[in-house]
Amino acid sequence: MILIKNGKIITMTGVNYENGCILINNGKIIEIGNNINPQQGTDVIDAKGGWVLPGLIDAHCHIGLMEEDIGVEGMDVNEATDPITPHMRAIDGINPLDPSFEEAVKAGITTVMSGPGSTNVIGGQFVVMKTKGVSIDEMVIEEPAAVKIAFGENPKRIYKIKNKMPMTRMGTAALLRETLTKAKIYKIKKDAAKVNGDNFDIDIKMEALIPVLDKKIPFKVHAHRADDLLTAIRIAKEFDVSLTLDHCTEGQLIIEQIKNSGVPVILGPTMSFRSKVETKNKSFNTAKILNEAGIKFAIMTDHPVIPIEYLPISVGLLVRAGLNMEEGLKAITINAAEILGIEHRIGSIEKGKDADIAIYDGNPMEIFTNTLYTIIDGKIVYSITKYH
Repeated sequence: MILIKNGKIITMTGVNYENGCILINNGKIIEIGNNINPQQGTDVIDAKGGWVLPGLIDAHCHIGLMEEDIGVEGMDVNEATDPITPHMRAIDGINPLDPSFEEAVKAGITTVMSGPGSTNVIGGQFVVMKTKGVSIDEMVIEEPAAVKIAFGENPKRIYKIKNKMPMTRMGTAALLRETLTKAKIYKIKKDAAKVNGDNFDIDIKMEALIPVLDKKIPFKVHAHRADDLLTAIRIAKEFDVSLTLDHCTEGQLIIEQIKNSGVPVILGPTMSFRSKVETKNKSFNTAKILNEAGIKFAIMTDHPVIPIEYLPISVGLLVRAGLNMEEGLKAITINAAEILGIEHRIGSIEKGKDADIAIYDGNPMEIFTNTLYTIIDGKIVYSITKYH
């Protein structure tokens, strides 16, 4: 049992505590209040007035698939041999011992969504996982959590070199429609075979798309440019599937269309170089504009594009540009959890939720703030005293 006391607790539920306590037992939060008397033998963490937050969530990254200090041997993020690879599973490529996980933990980041890159039209399956462990199977919260699809420059650039479709935006959309049509027909035939007791040949690519067609998981859309974002929304309507709009660099140019679509946004990486044409309109104001329009959004690092430990700093720059501070914190806690469909377990400090908690000596968005403790599933996985 662990008691956190004397903390500025920001629960992300609208009820905060200037000098509160949190009681943890068996990996869960069991009580929150102004005063909690611990049982004998309870480990006590004195936050000393520090900020106590739900563990932070990076809603889009490639941690463990693009490893540090290794080079090509640790580059497992893109299977750039076939534009249609929905059956690629992130859990088969992520190395939990990648040093980036330790950096995430030291920054108070307790959950990530990681998966394939944006080379392919359909890149494969993302996973939502905790950031501490040696076995990916024991770290998983949700898998598969989404299927990655990509629009814009990346598929065009890669497959033009190979002299293979898609070499145009039309080609990207056509391949996606063609594959979804095949998947719908496959699903109908499979369901009929089950009813009739007939033999049925399994196609692993099509199997990976059935949860998307059933709206159990969304497509995770790589798209920067406004027209690409609208193409994603258009195709989602045609096939009645769910999306998240990831990157959404030009989202501020089509605010009404995004709002009317009802699709949530995973914004970023904003704290990065404008590395290609489709990011030329990148702006720190986009988060504020999304928020003012009532569009739910989370913030990403796209690690390693931005090192994952800079997730809270990335949000701080958006707050400096006008985003409300509370909304900034929501974008890396409860909003991220809700967009990823895991808010029943994480994203806020509430009774019954996973005891994933980050304690800082100040506002985590500020550059001089230190992480004091990181707790995952009720276990202290980082303490500043062990590193200083």
